[in-house]
Amino acid sequence: MTENKKKCFVIAPIGEEGSKIRERSDQVLKYIIEPSAEECGYETKRADKISEAGIITSQIIEHLIHDDLVIADLTGENPNVYYELAVRHMLKKPFIQLIQSGESIPFDLGSTRIIPVDHQNLHSVDNCKKEIVKEVRAAEKDPSRIDTPISIAIDLQFLRESKNPLEKSNAQIISMLQGIRSMLFDLTIPRRVALDTIFDELMLRFHELVAILVLPEEPPGGRLLRAQNTLSMLVPQIEKISTVAGANAADVTLWFTRINELMKKSGRVSK
Repeated sequence: MTENKKKCFVIAPIGEEGSKIRERSDQVLKYIIEPSAEECGYETKRADKISEAGIITSQIIEHLIHDDLVIADLTGENPNVYYELAVRHMLKKPFIQLIQSGESIPFDLGSTRIIPVDHQNLHSVDNCKKEIVKEVRAAEKDPSRIDTPISIAIDLQFLRESKNPLEKSNAQIISMLQGIRSMLFDLTIPRRVALDTIFDELMLRFHELVAILVLPEEPPGGRLLRAQNTLSMLVPQIEKISTVAGANAADVTLWFTRINELMKKSGRVSK
């Protein structure tokens, strides 16, 4: 790799030489990932392109730990990809996730941003490249806002064990949010194509809210005010999902009841 360029490591299902998996992976790398990374000043490397002598697994781990950026293609539910992505998630360092359009997003990653792409559709390819560039710029602008399911779980445990009433209350709020997220994720799977955009926005709001609640306290009440504002944004998105998904009244009532409980809890704690 060129010394003056930032490093981007690519996690992807590679497959055997000549296989359809390898063909797709090569195309995604060449026509989507590499030009997007290049635009942002990064040079890419995938595991099969590592030429240095040594144990390949150790070298992959080193790239996951030390490279400036990781881009993971979750297509095909490849266990090696999930394992390597988990290593990166532990570090809270910049990462971007892609998946083939139409494939189901793993539940544990449902609250994180995943860019869908159809590598055979020029419009989809162009949109994916733009999204990659946008996410890289956002991560570079504020690396402290990078959160993962693993880092949030660790933060949640810390909040639960805290002697600070505010932090304990935030742990309860996060647990309730995770319950709502589970309900929505299960409900929307049958009609996921129609709900993709709305659902992605909703999961980002959930993730944003959890991230706010685990941040160190800002000016008194500042964190809770931001949390309440984010909660208020969830309501219209849940209404949209209930309309498209055809949820019954009991489901909708339960969602709003839980959200109202969260808002009331935030209000009581802030007093």
